[in-house]
Amino acid sequence: MTGKHRRETESMANQKLQQWVDEVSACTGADSVYWCDGSEEEIERLNQMMVEDGTLVRLDPEKHPNSFYARSDVNDVARVEDRTFICAATLDDAGPTNNWMAPDQMHAVIDPLFEGCMQGRTMYVIPYLMGPPGSPMAKVGIEITDSPYVVANMRIMTRMGQVALDELGDEGDFGKGLHSTGNLDPEQRYICHFPDENLIMSFSSNYGGNALLGKKCFALRLASVLANREGWLAEHMLILGLTDPEGNKTYVAAAFPSACGKTNLAMLVPPESFTAAGWRVETIGDDIAWLKFGDDGRLYAINPEFGFFGVAPGTSQETNPNALASCRANTLFTNVALLPDNTIWWEGLGDPPPEATDWKGNPWTPESDIPAAHPNSRFTAPAEQCPCISPDWESPQGVPISAIVFGGRRTSTTPLVYQARSWQHGTYVGATMTSEKTAAAVGGLGELRHDPMAMLPFCGYHMADYWQHWLDVGETGGEKMPTVFHVNWFRRDAEGNWLWPGFGENMRVLKWIVDRAAGGGDAVDSPIGWLPTPEAVGFEELGLADEVAATLLDVDIGEWLAEVRERGEYLAGFGEKLPEAIASENDALLQRLELSGQDKDQE
Repeated sequence: MTGKHRRETESMANQKLQQWVDEVSACTGADSVYWCDGSEEEIERLNQMMVEDGTLVRLDPEKHPNSFYARSDVNDVARVEDRTFICAATLDDAGPTNNWMAPDQMHAVIDPLFEGCMQGRTMYVIPYLMGPPGSPMAKVGIEITDSPYVVANMRIMTRMGQVALDELGDEGDFGKGLHSTGNLDPEQRYICHFPDENLIMSFSSNYGGNALLGKKCFALRLASVLANREGWLAEHMLILGLTDPEGNKTYVAAAFPSACGKTNLAMLVPPESFTAAGWRVETIGDDIAWLKFGDDGRLYAINPEFGFFGVAPGTSQETNPNALASCRANTLFTNVALLPDNTIWWEGLGDPPPEATDWKGNPWTPESDIPAAHPNSRFTAPAEQCPCISPDWESPQGVPISAIVFGGRRTSTTPLVYQARSWQHGTYVGATMTSEKTAAAVGGLGELRHDPMAMLPFCGYHMADYWQHWLDVGETGGEKMPTVFHVNWFRRDAEGNWLWPGFGENMRVLKWIVDRAAGGGDAVDSPIGWLPTPEAVGFEELGLADEVAATLLDVDIGEWLAEVRERGEYLAGFGEKLPEAIASENDALLQRLELSGQDKDQE
């Protein structure tokens, strides 16, 4: 494709797009400009070109049909939050949870890096559509890149090519994304968002979250700003459809920080007893949800993505058979282990192979003291290949959301599940969500990290303004807003043993959530919200001892008093921008806990 200058006549109809492409071409000094059409013929040529230059390895065509293996630079394997910037007009607009630099200052830093950076390279213009074609929720993005690897990933992750140009039309607006692999120097690595320009600029990285600009950059950071302006929600949420034995379908959106079971929940396989009874679970999306009000006043959600960008290690037939089946073909694997027969392996995928090439390209055996696959190694796979993908996943109007679930990893304090008292209380629950760091995270094992709505790395503006937007959306929706819940699959006993089996058994909690959202389900009141009865989540069917059941649903007043006081200190850090409703919810929780403690003292 190099040496070929190509324009599609359809793209030239949008003069704003053509002008921007011409400006970028002149700045970067690209040898040629190629407009991607998303066709099979195009991706076959691209993949073959990358096989020939060593970027990709073609995998065994029988075991991994039309699939490829890629290995990234060793210093370019994950999102880099310290090099990710929200370049809003003012620091106050960006807020205390984002890295900020004034737009003119950042342009002075990053613009010169793009000057001449594509000399000797092809400049690929990627029109892409986030959301189903014809959806009032869909948005068009254009990513310009010098990386064919990015093109291959974007073709899986988005609806790419003419479908996006058709949606854009002659006068439509689009999200602008400019990316260059650069020289992969970490000191020149920048992932910059300019909300007032609807622009993303990413330099010196080729890793997914930093380079696939339709994903976190556009679908969350910029989209969250657009959602605030336009009255909708852009959220780091899975979307799940649950059908009961009577055929009633309930849609749930759920937000989880990393290592909290998000993908497993999105593709949950129910226990046999539920399947036999007629329950079905369907996946709409595994990572991002855009939610807007429908004509009936309810919130409807779409999955703006077209593929899965999944973490490979730990994914297996036992933990997530649907995710494993999703990457059976037409998949791009990055930084996993490569076996001599051109198949792939990662930790957790069955027994270790006798030999392999690790993610750095070095020989590996089970006796090696390093993992064969990088802990953040990935598979990029078409969502339509997921066995449990919902027939509604590409519905232009989206699906009506009845429940929103927040969840974190807490070994104590937080019960298995509880229901918020109202949308306002639910917003507070999401705003104060915490999760314990895992051993792979920076910081001490078990150290708590606040991650509001699981959006800490992805909110494109001031977090307190984001919370106020949630409250405003609730005012608009009134009684038709989804019911809000919080779950925690990770309680342990004094010896460190898991109390809840998790995985498919989480269906028991989901059933209670479905029942409660419909106005039923047995529950008891507590200072923190409504809790299920042990019978409502099937503790006896699981054979859980009474003391285990009690611990899973326990609300320890002393622990929660310490929790709410810590939350108060956290919320105070947002200063005058903290919504009064959030502060009042924290005060009300404190009062309920103190009153409950007094009642227990008198018993």
